[in-house]
Amino acid sequence: MGRMLTTRDVPQRTRKRLAWLDALRGLAALTVVFEHTLEPLLPEAQLPVKAAFDPGWYGVTVFFLVSGYIVPASLERRASLRAFWISRFFRLYPLFGVAAAAMALLTLLGWDDPHIWWKSRLVSLVMGHLTMLQNLLYMPNLLNILWTLSYEMGFYLLLTAMFTLGINRKSVTSALGFTAAALLGAGALPVTLLSAGGSSRMLTVTLAVTTLMTAGLAAAIRGSGAVRQVGAIVIGLTVLTLLAVNQSYPGPWQGLLILATMFAGTVLYRAEQRELSWKQAGWVTLVPLAGIWLTRDDFGTQIATGAAWLTFAAGLALRRQKMPRVLTWLGLVSYSVYLLHPLLLESVEWFWPEPLAVPLNLRMAALACVVALLLGLSALTWRFVEAPAQRLAKRLTSAGARPDRREATNLV
Repeated sequence: MGRMLTTRDVPQRTRKRLAWLDALRGLAALTVVFEHTLEPLLPEAQLPVKAAFDPGWYGVTVFFLVSGYIVPASLERRASLRAFWISRFFRLYPLFGVAAAAMALLTLLGWDDPHIWWKSRLVSLVMGHLTMLQNLLYMPNLLNILWTLSYEMGFYLLLTAMFTLGINRKSVTSALGFTAAALLGAGALPVTLLSAGGSSRMLTVTLAVTTLMTAGLAAAIRGSGAVRQVGAIVIGLTVLTLLAVNQSYPGPWQGLLILATMFAGTVLYRAEQRELSWKQAGWVTLVPLAGIWLTRDDFGTQIATGAAWLTFAAGLALRRQKMPRVLTWLGLVSYSVYLLHPLLLESVEWFWPEPLAVPLNLRMAALACVVALLLGLSALTWRFVEAPAQRLAKRLTSAGARPDRREATNLV
């Protein structure tokens, strides 16, 4: 299976340098898959496992730390918002479209029962998913795991605003600011303040957010001087508003802490690159401590939070060591693994709506088949969807490889 990926698809020097991040992604993907296999295949283990250790929260926390570490570096290395957004678009959307189409097919076949809002609020939900901000617009996710992409997108948008305003290196301040907001807002921030109240209101908010984001990005990328700054401010204020008062899951303070986690990953990158001292970077230990404090009634989540941070710290410490090939390969295809596994599990649930009535040995055999099929499909989607899309992104950005003089000043 690994032989399907060639040196043409992935530059070896880059893969070697980032192998530890791939290994972390691979481990995170496996734990998220494990979390989601419990309900359809091992429901008797779900509550005991999550009470002791929440594998899903562990996995997404590792993913968020990895994104925080590498994504800002990608933007600053290119010094071009245009190149950054072309890269992000072709990294996320092609496979996102494949997964959405597959989910729509399962729905047409009757294997899944979509949320009723897909019939009554179709335009809003389609627009929300196209922006990838659906979770911050109080919308049911087409696939249950898509909620994390809303926070990824929110992070990209905030990075864009900060880069344009020349404050992109304020990573410690950002991490601690979001942590403080999470602590102060826990239990106090309103939920779905903007989008709740009927289909017309949701559509109005969705149209407004889409317009603001489109105009803001256009101004930040193509504008000059004050126009760029206004665009950045519009983007930043819109995202911060959605984060603070318009999310229902996992909750306002949790969403804010997710952003704190990603900015903490950026701080660790800056310390590793000697842009900051490790003493300065040490302030971000307050982020997991805050998370553990805020989930003090949920032991499994506390352990998962601590374990995710320790895992990332171990990966950082071992970054120059050779990583297990199986984990680096899993990291390479981790986005495919992440998006495709719910589709296979939806099929399992359709065949076995009452898993406890099925003998355990058959369920374990089904689990092995699901994992094998998932890895095979992920290899195929990497080769025929993800890798070609990323090569296309490189071709589109190569002509503008030199940073725009206005943007390059933000690297100072």
